[in-house]
Amino acid sequence: MMNRHLIPCFCLYGRAEEEKEALEQALSYQESGADALLLLDESEDDAGHEAALSAIRGICENTGLPVYAAGHIRRFEDIKKALYAGCHKVVVSVKDDSGIDLLREGARRFGKESLIAGCSDAQVFASHKETILECAGLILDRGGITGAVRALSDIPVILWPEEKEFSDIVRLLGQPHVYGLTGSYVSDPSLSLYAVKETLKENGISAETHESPVPWADIKKNADGLLPVVTQDVRTGDVLMVAYMNEEAFQTTIRTGRMTYFSRSRQSLWVKGETSGHYQYVKSLTLDCDNDTLLAKVSQVGAACHTGNRTCFFQPPLYERETKDANPLAVFQQVYDVIMDRQKNPREGSYTNYLFDKGIDKILKKVGEECTEIVIAAKNPDPQETVYEISDFMYHLMVLMALKGISWEDVTNELSRRE
Repeated sequence: MMNRHLIPCFCLYGRAEEEKEALEQALSYQESGADALLLLDESEDDAGHEAALSAIRGICENTGLPVYAAGHIRRFEDIKKALYAGCHKVVVSVKDDSGIDLLREGARRFGKESLIAGCSDAQVFASHKETILECAGLILDRGGITGAVRALSDIPVILWPEEKEFSDIVRLLGQPHVYGLTGSYVSDPSLSLYAVKETLKENGISAETHESPVPWADIKKNADGLLPVVTQDVRTGDVLMVAYMNEEAFQTTIRTGRMTYFSRSRQSLWVKGETSGHYQYVKSLTLDCDNDTLLAKVSQVGAACHTGNRTCFFQPPLYERETKDANPLAVFQQVYDVIMDRQKNPREGSYTNYLFDKGIDKILKKVGEECTEIVIAAKNPDPQETVYEISDFMYHLMVLMALKGISWEDVTNELSRRE
């Protein structure tokens, strides 16, 4: 049986002032144990839609939860904007042929796993079953059609039920091919979703809970009863900081998915980012060979160091030998940083500044020319020539990125969502 997912939902109305409130609501659901969020864009015009997208983008950037967008999804452009804002999936309503056409267009560009078919009519599902199964990875059932869907296919379904009694919830989630639950029951802010998951498990229903396979008692602690933790940026490999955990911090980190430490100076629990907003979302926790040190790979929001630096290890090396960093992202970032410096601090005779001075048309022309050079080089037997042309292309691409204000982090974040 697949794990059942609890997916709270709430509305966005496109008001500029609701962005902070929406993020706080999203963070509270994450703290409660949500597996994902369903955000309903109820904006009425284009300005409101853009404001709702801004709120969605903030939630995607500042929580560790998958986000599903629904509501104001009327055109292909709406699907694209929601996915570009960071959403994992977009709900396309399939009430009629126009919805089916939109679903088909979205799947052609972004793949079925990026789309959820919102359906409340069993007849509509039956009439368009083949297209829906081909173009959507999930069904959002708002009309009690799960039985009809199951009779025709095994596509996983997200339920949006009217039932509010826990016994009914257990019965619904026990059905085959149910992916998860959204709606009013799981969106009650007073409800502990972790407690719901534990009760579901007691009723034989699998739910997404996180437990360490190595008990705290089997982990070796230092003389103070604490576990040293080395925290590393999962994208760049940079060591961000070193801190400590007691048992409560360890269990809280695993339960919530946010790095929680024990502050030796304050003698209290410390959720990283609780005052600054610079949370660390856990990607993996690994013990070393002696079970006495923890390596945490995290997605870091903002700066890890209290000084405002990205990492606590920002000071000049005490000892260093000249070496070339072969980490691809580090090399790209170093070249990009030089290009950005040229943009801010022009140097006479700099080719980079020449390109910036000539502007977007010249830069695009060079990007196009270098693409062609790659194609020509790749037809030759010597791969080194292709390497050379790819390097030229990457340089000019980074000049374009700098001009457009696009960072490598923007690009890698987008690529990571396509895995």
